[in-house]
Amino acid sequence: MLGKTFIHYRIVEKLGSGGMGVVYRAEDIRLGRHVAVKILPEQFATDQVALERFQREARAASALNHPHICAIYDIGESEGRPFLVMELLEGKPLQQRLAGRPVAPEELLQVAIQIADALAAAHAKGIVHRDIKPGNIFIGPAGAGHAGHVKVLDFGLAKIPGPPRPAANSLAPTQAITEEPITSPGTAVGTIAY
Repeated sequence: MLGKTFIHYRIVEKLGSGGMGVVYRAEDIRLGRHVAVKILPEQFATDQVALERFQREARAASALNHPHICAIYDIGESEGRPFLVMELLEGKPLQQRLAGRPVAPEELLQVAIQIADALAAAHAKGIVHRDIKPGNIFIGPAGAGHAGHVKVLDFGLAKIPGPPRPAANSLAPTQAITEEPITSPGTAVGTIAY
């Protein structure tokens, strides 16, 4: 994959992988900047549920403009492979920060406040993340005496609002969630342990 170009994004190095994609550092050839490109694995390229989740992630995160939510720049497809283009983050997942050593209560509180701020902004737009866990929280480099800058990632399971629908007994529109579900009634969404 290294050196391959997806539209105008040249893959530079692999950064990591998860259940719904492989993330690479890439160069945006047109703008001359580095970005993160998340590519849906080949085995999911024809899976409608996986494609919907991938597109849902792009729609949900791109609807939000917040300093603690990873920005989505683009979505596309190249040679049958769907991909997302995101802000390139420096740092590490909270999961790595928590592994094997205690976190000072002051640092933990700073991280929690930033996460809550991001989720409050999403909820204000009617978007519910539904998969908050240490692997979906990214922490930038810490400074003297404070936690690093936090970013919430992976809105692939988010519940997003549909278009407004007129209320039954009113002329005023109301916000209604009319999305097609990606889960079955009575099933858990997200990572069970969280």
